[in-house]
Amino acid sequence: MTTTTPPSGGATALARARRRASVARFWRSYRSHRAGLVGLAGLALIALLALLAPLLVGSDVQNVTDAPGGPLESPSAEFPLGTDQFGRPLLGLLLWGARISLAVGLLAAALSVAIGTLVGIVAGHYGGWFSTVLMRITDWFLVMPSLVLAIVLATVLSHSVWTVILAIGVASWPTTARLVRAQTLAVESRPYIERAKALGGGHAHVMTRHVLPGVVPLVLAQTTLGISNAILTEATLAFLGLGDPTVVSWGGMLQDAREAGAVSSGHWWYLAPPGIAIALVALAFTLCGRAVEAVLNPKLGVAK
Repeated sequence: MTTTTPPSGGATALARARRRASVARFWRSYRSHRAGLVGLAGLALIALLALLAPLLVGSDVQNVTDAPGGPLESPSAEFPLGTDQFGRPLLGLLLWGARISLAVGLLAAALSVAIGTLVGIVAGHYGGWFSTVLMRITDWFLVMPSLVLAIVLATVLSHSVWTVILAIGVASWPTTARLVRAQTLAVESRPYIERAKALGGGHAHVMTRHVLPGVVPLVLAQTTLGISNAILTEATLAFLGLGDPTVVSWGGMLQDAREAGAVSSGHWWYLAPPGIAIALVALAFTLCGRAVEAVLNPKLGVAK
C-alpha cells in the first residue's frame, strides 16, 4: 500500500484557506445586520477623524497660552463648536479627545477580557478546589461595584492614562470570567477533548489548542460590548477629576466645563459636544457588539 506525502506547506495553506473562508462567512452574516453596519461605519468615521486630528486641527490646539479665540465664545463660522474657558476651539479638542477616549476604551476592554478569559479557562479546565477559590475571588469582584473599585484604584495610584486603563481593566473582568468558565465547561464535555487527553495532550495543550478556540467567539462578542462600558467609565473617572490632567479626553472636557461653570451659565456648547460624542461611540460599539453576538450565536434571534 502506497501513501501520498502531502506537499510541503499543504497543511498550512489549507488552514489559511479555512480561516479566510471563515472570515468571509462571518462578514457575509455581519452585513445582514443593518444596525451593526451603521455602528461599524460610525466607528470607522470617528477613528479616521481621531487619527487625522493632527492634520485637521493641528497639534497646538491644546496649548492654553496661545489660544486663537476668546473665552467661552459661542459657535460661529470660525469656531463651529465654540471655545472653552481658555479660548481653545472645542472642535479641535473634541478630535484630540477621541484619540484618548478610544485608546483607553480599547486597551481597558482588552485587559479586562484577557484577565477574565484566563481566569475562566483555568477555572473551568482544572475544576475542584482550585476552581472554587478562583470563582469565590471572582464573586467578590463581581459584587463590588466596578465603578467604585475603579475610583479607588484611580485615587490610590498616580493620575495617568495607564492608571485609568489598569483601573477599568481590573474592575470589570469578573463578568467575562463567569461567561468563559461556563463556555469552557461546555467545550470540555465534548468528545474531541477526551481524545486529545487520551493521546497525551497536557493541560496547556488542551487549553490553548482546543478550549481557547472554542471560547474565542464569546470573547470577541464580550470585547466589543465591553469597549463601550470602558469608554463610559473613563469619561466618569475624568469627570470626577481622576483622569490624566495632561491629556485631553471627552470626560476631561466635561470636567473642565463643570469647573468653568458651563452648567449654571448656560454655555451648552461646552457640554453638548463631548457628551454627545460619548453617547454616540458607546451606541456604535453596542450595535457592533450585538451584531457580532447575533452572528456567532444565531439562536439569539436578534432582529436585523
